Amino acid sequence: MPYLEREHSRIYYEDAGSGPSVLLTHGFGASTAMWRTQVEALSPRYRLITWDMRGHGGTECPPDQSRFSQSETVADMAALLEHLGIERAVIGGHSLGGFMSLAFHVTHPTRVQALYLQGCGPGYRSAVSRHAWNERAENRARTLEAGGLAALGGGAEVKASRQRSAEDLARAARGILSQVDSRVIDSLPSIRVPTLIVIGDGDTPYLAGAGYMAEHIPGARQVVIDGAGHGVNVEKPDRVTALLREFLDSLSRVAPGVTGGAGRER
Repeated sequence: MPYLEREHSRIYYEDAGSGPSVLLTHGFGASTAMWRTQVEALSPRYRLITWDMRGHGGTECPPDQSRFSQSETVADMAALLEHLGIERAVIGGHSLGGFMSLAFHVTHPTRVQALYLQGCGPGYRSAVSRHAWNERAENRARTLEAGGLAALGGGAEVKASRQRSAEDLARAARGILSQVDSRVIDSLPSIRVPTLIVIGDGDTPYLAGAGYMAEHIPGARQVVIDGAGHGVNVEKPDRVTALLREFLDSLSRVAPGVTGGAGRER
């Protein structure tokens, strides 16, 4: 199995296909496995790189809480692209992975060809809201420590994945899942790359956040998929795969500096 060695950590990744590069990041409690249908369908025309964040799937990381953070996650993404010889890629992700894709754009905007944001929000500008979110993340961590992997729960994307340990996931909840500042939400109006936002109509916790991103990212396109919940690409794989294929195909037709179609649709 392929690993990226980084400062005592081993980052698991999968690299399939050839063509323009796409880096996909899973959500909390999921792993590379959640993207399997999309990878199989799109790899004949695109290079699909999926990977496991710290605390998830096949990635191995020392039990040091300081190594589980959003900054380390962004650094892992950049290091993986460097390792694979990729200068610029479509950066996309689901839920926490979508938020981290936006965080990557904040730090490395010139390395982002386009953004694919699935079932996620942009974080919070209010310190009070961040505190409330972080209390929920802490409760999630404690539940995992007390109940083990059986307490993970989650949607279709989590059920399609396998994890190493509840303790590692708890560290990820306290570090990567926690909100630290407002840089991501503040960055939305400055995004100048084509952006596709996909969410299920039943993904109630993230519908408002997805709509906010669609309104504040210039030219962003949002698609709300009927009959789907949080794990939209696992629940409605053909629909999401078709949308992602259409989006990737369109990038070759977009002139430099043009962000793509505006508005939202179902």
